Amino acid sequence: MPAPAPHPSAANLIASCGGRVTRTRIAVLEILQHSQRSLNHDDIAAALAADGLPHDRVTLYRTLDWLVEQGLAHRIIGPDRARRFKAGGETGSQHAHFHCDRCGHVLCLESIKTDERFELPAGYRPERAELVFHGTCPDCGRLRAAKT
Repeated sequence: MPAPAPHPSAANLIASCGGRVTRTRIAVLEILQHSQRSLNHDDIAAALAADGLPHDRVTLYRTLDWLVEQGLAHRIIGPDRARRFKAGGETGSQHAHFHCDRCGHVLCLESIKTDERFELPAGYRPERAELVFHGTCPDCGRLRAAKT
């Protein structure tokens, strides 16, 4: 398996959006960039604490909202209504997601685009589309197989 491509510098990405380059913004974006899975607020807060970066919940919420508004991250709302975040914006192309119903892991399926052309009845105007596949991730599948 080839090594993943290096991520652009979080500080450079934030600066290119005209935003203030703060420790919290850099740290949160780096956490999202280096995660293989989408993360919820608690996951990100735990990673910040593990890195010794003081923060408060309001700052974290505002930072995540700002990253989403700038297209540096995108928000995924799972069936449990919890918000999860992943680096990379949805500005270019919306895509489908896979949700593991056992552990809550959400995976971006960028090869399945949800912004393809389609026809709606007259007068309807789409603003966004969501397509979520539900099932079991490989880790939960192995756990289930080991128990049987």
